[in-house]
Amino acid sequence: MDVLELVRPTMDYKDQVMAFKAEMIEYGSDFDGCHGLRKVETYEEWLDFRGREKAKGLAPSNVWLTVRKSDGRVVGMIDCRTVLTDFLRQYGGHIGYCIRPTERRKGYAKDQLRLALETYRAAGEERVLITCDPENPASERTILANGGVLENEIPDEPGLGGSGIVRRYWITL
Repeated sequence: MDVLELVRPTMDYKDQVMAFKAEMIEYGSDFDGCHGLRKVETYEEWLDFRGREKAKGLAPSNVWLTVRKSDGRVVGMIDCRTVLTDFLRQYGGHIGYCIRPTERRKGYAKDQLRLALETYRAAGEERVLITCDPENPASERTILANGGVLENEIPDEPGLGGSGIVRRYWITL
C-alpha cells in the first residue's frame, strides 16, 4: 500500500490540481470534498478559500490535498469543516472527500479519511459527522472502515445525491 499524506494546497500544486479537475469532469465525477473546484475558472481563484467562504456565507474549512508520497501525485482531496451550520449538521457533515477516478479502488479514500480524522483528534474534537448517499457504496465502506456508526437516514431535501436519501454517520475519535 502506498503511503499518503495530507498537504495544504499551494501554488506548487497548481498544474496537478487543474489536471485533477479536468479528470473529474472527464469521468463525470462529483466534486464532493473539493471546496468548489468545479465552479472556479483558475487555481488562484480556488486557493482563495476564505474569500469564497465569506462571499458565499459558507462554513470555514480546511482543505487538504491527498498526496502519494512515493511520487508526489495528488490522488485526492478532502474538505474538513470546522463549524457545522444547520445545513451541514443536517446534510453535509464535517467532512467531504474524493479520490480522482484513475486512482480509485486502491484504499486511498479509507486512508485519506483516517488522516483527516487524526487532524480532528489533534484539535480536541470528540466526534465528527459524515454523510453519504446510499447510491455511493464506496463512500459508505470508507466511513464504516473508519468507525462510522449510522445515526439515521433522512430525506435529501436539497437534492445532493441520486437516491433521495442522506445517511448520517458519526465517528467517535
